[in-house]
Amino acid sequence: MLQSVFDRTRSEKRAALIGYLPAGFPSKDGAVRVAAAMVDAGCDVIEIGLPYSDPLMDGPTIQDAVHRSLVNGTRIADVMRTVEGVAKTGAATLVMTYWNPVDQYGAERFARDLASAGGVGTITPDLIPEEAEPWEAASKAAGIDTVFLVAPSSTEERIARVAACCTGFVYAASLMGITGARDTVNAAAEDLVRRTRPHTGLPVCVGLGIGTGAQAAEVAAYADGVIVGSAFIRRMLDAPDETTGVAAVRALATELAGGVRR
Repeated sequence: MLQSVFDRTRSEKRAALIGYLPAGFPSKDGAVRVAAAMVDAGCDVIEIGLPYSDPLMDGPTIQDAVHRSLVNGTRIADVMRTVEGVAKTGAATLVMTYWNPVDQYGAERFARDLASAGGVGTITPDLIPEEAEPWEAASKAAGIDTVFLVAPSSTEERIARVAACCTGFVYAASLMGITGARDTVNAAAEDLVRRTRPHTGLPVCVGLGIGTGAQAAEVAAYADGVIVGSAFIRRMLDAPDETTGVAAVRALATELAGGVRR
């Protein structure tokens, strides 16, 4: 299904808009409502985060949301139910997860359960290619895609190795560091996309640091997809109640959708 999303966005001569939200935030049912608003306002793909107690890549905004999710008692079964609810919107739905929870749950079981819930793949930011073979095999058997990350510090050899593990798209991290919206998008992002393209025929999508329609338009000029997470979560964290937060998320998604179509 990921391929069909990018086929469609290419035919529309635009980048895909990919939104991120942790399962269980702002509540177990609320996560589905927020994601549905994101889809309704223009997100093509939704990443559902699997809450984890040691989120090395996540900045303070996502850490806050993940902490609230864990306090809400969110477990892997809840993540799968969230995926199922979001997938019913028609958006391609991924799980973004650190490797340890998958390993503890069982790779084959996780892949099967995700596919059964309607999920189309995973993003595993801390799983390196040298250790990815069991997950690649489990994902292939379940019919779901794998997405791995390249970074501005990645060598040509490393980019080629990571790209070879991907089947959905290649996630180009725009900067070295943690997640979080920034005032400007790191200039290294465009160079990283340029360096990645010779190593794969898959879409290359840029994440980290994007939070406005103008930034989305900037990244959409050279990438196949624009990934936004912290900016959506910040809208929910700043809202006095869930209804207001959902409206704020919808407004941001509308702005970002306009950006990728600019």
